[in-house]
Amino acid sequence: MSRVQVESQSLDGGRAVAVPDRPDDILALLGDRSTLARLPGFRIEQASTAAESAAYRQLRRDAFVHEQGLFEGHDLDDRDDDPRTVVLVARDRAGTVVGGVRLGPVGDGADIGWWAGGRLVVAPGARGLRGIGPALVRAACARAEAEGVLRFDATVQVQGEVLFKRLGWGRVRPVTVAGAPHVLMRWPIGRIAGQAAVTKAALGPLLAQLSPGGSGFVGDDGAPVPGTDVIAACDAIVPSMVERDPEWAGWCSVLVNVNDLAAMGASPVGLLDALGARDAAHAARVLAGLKRAAEAYAVPVLGGHTQFGVPAALSVTALGRTNRPVPGGGGRPGHAVRLTADLGGGWRAGYGGRQWDSTTHRRTDELRAMLGAVAAARPAAAKDVSMAGAAGTLGMLAEASGCRAVLDVAAVPRPGEASMGDWLTCFPGFAMLTADEPGSAPLPAGPAEGAVCGELTSGQGVGLRWPDGEITEAVAGSVTGMGTA
Repeated sequence: MSRVQVESQSLDGGRAVAVPDRPDDILALLGDRSTLARLPGFRIEQASTAAESAAYRQLRRDAFVHEQGLFEGHDLDDRDDDPRTVVLVARDRAGTVVGGVRLGPVGDGADIGWWAGGRLVVAPGARGLRGIGPALVRAACARAEAEGVLRFDATVQVQGEVLFKRLGWGRVRPVTVAGAPHVLMRWPIGRIAGQAAVTKAALGPLLAQLSPGGSGFVGDDGAPVPGTDVIAACDAIVPSMVERDPEWAGWCSVLVNVNDLAAMGASPVGLLDALGARDAAHAARVLAGLKRAAEAYAVPVLGGHTQFGVPAALSVTALGRTNRPVPGGGGRPGHAVRLTADLGGGWRAGYGGRQWDSTTHRRTDELRAMLGAVAAARPAAAKDVSMAGAAGTLGMLAEASGCRAVLDVAAVPRPGEASMGDWLTCFPGFAMLTADEPGSAPLPAGPAEGAVCGELTSGQGVGLRWPDGEITEAVAGSVTGMGTA
């Protein structure tokens, strides 16, 4: 049995008590041998002490220097000195480190969501049927995705390719490492495609009979009212958000609608709300958030409908005006893609990695400057970033334009607190995607920051282009199925 911690005295003056420090110790003391026999023979955790890191490096030295002769003296490199590098180790029931793997960002610059794994090693006596190697690989994949990584590569010795393919990795190309043949493998990360599918894929078949938006504006954020200069937009807030965070739901109901108008170059003139709530107290909290946002944006609430004794529900219709609406589907192959986003603020409490609050601290003049940016610049196409995230929304713009989009990941304006995976899939407060001729003027969006970070090409979907020139697929085809505008 493994070691135990010993307390000298109990509070009532009784004899010393042995306190197990691991679950298997407890099972052994209780005599539960059947459960103990079913416990895995190892566990994986992040190395947190110098001793664990040293044990992992010793396993590497034994395997890659002495056993395989890939390196002379040691196999250490700059990745081992990078404080961002994560080391995962496998420990047996006795606590001995019997395997490990490292992973972390590629390159010395900012972490743009491109990580690599490597130096996978298992002690000779622990190889084979125990499954430590595959478990370490799976743990590395899970950790990379949890860190917001969108590209995860590994160079694998030729004999290890079969294992990695069995675990779901794809072969990229042969490479040479330390003079020996290896294979570059890539873990498929479907975060962007998955979010686009969940939030938007059903729209095309569902809305086909309605033909929303009319000719030239299919799939747009707002809808031109025929025969007028009025633009109408309508958005609903997720009921669970209305229930648990009513003030924020009220604020967002204004935010998302005025952003929809702004994407079409329309100036907001008024709002209508429809609210369902369990009681008047809950409704008051929702309306307080809505009122605060309406005042901040200087947009009047013209009227609405409120009902009590029902499940939480909130939708808002916004009306705006422009005689020259900017379409979401006006892009063409060769157009430059620009993202203009307010990087101020931070993650909304309780919505880390999902909702960026860049607006509640802004003054009215700053908010109005952002709302008027598309109208002032008049790009060929514009869409505000919605529930599909920046990458998914770019796919919608490209789809409506009959194009494919390629996003230069390293050029995307992004707050330092947000991982690339989170930023490209979150709701970012104010963020506008535009497409126009190369060299076109940036959007005059007040405190928001903008940069050209991609292009429209022929084809479908969205690709992510990385600093080494590689393009990984974020969305393989259409996002909504609604077709071109």
